[in-house]
Amino acid sequence: MRGQDGGVRADLTGADLSRVDFEKAELALVNFQGANLEGANLREAKLSNANLSETSLRGADLRKADLTETDMHKADLSKAQIGGAEMFRANLSGANLRGADLGVANLRDADVNGADFSGASLKATILRETKLDGAKLDGVDLSTTLLPKGYLASKGQTSGHA
Repeated sequence: MRGQDGGVRADLTGADLSRVDFEKAELALVNFQGANLEGANLREAKLSNANLSETSLRGADLRKADLTETDMHKADLSKAQIGGAEMFRANLSGANLRGADLGVANLRDADVNGADFSGASLKATILRETKLDGAKLDGVDLSTTLLPKGYLASKGQTSGHA
């Protein structure tokens, strides 16, 4: 779905793509804003620089997907499988990640201001250089998460539970 250099990029704004199989698809730069991708298979899809803002990805499979610099502002990623995904510099501000599995995902330098990670799995997730201020981490086990330097100390915590 990538256009040629200078060509038009796919615009799937508001489309109902629930349960569609996009496994290993080339979807970089595609505009999915406000689309319904609930339960979709996006495993190992290339979504770098795509617009997934305000998109419903509830229960979607995004394992090992490339979400580098992808805009997921206010997206619903609750209960999504996101393990092993590359989310470097992704915009997750205001996103709902409640109950999502982000094990071994790379969220380095991502914008998570206002994101809700309540009950999510962040086992061995990389959060280095990520500003966690404003992110909701209720009930999240951070004991194996690679956190920004001094994060737990700044919260007055010595254990890995938020």
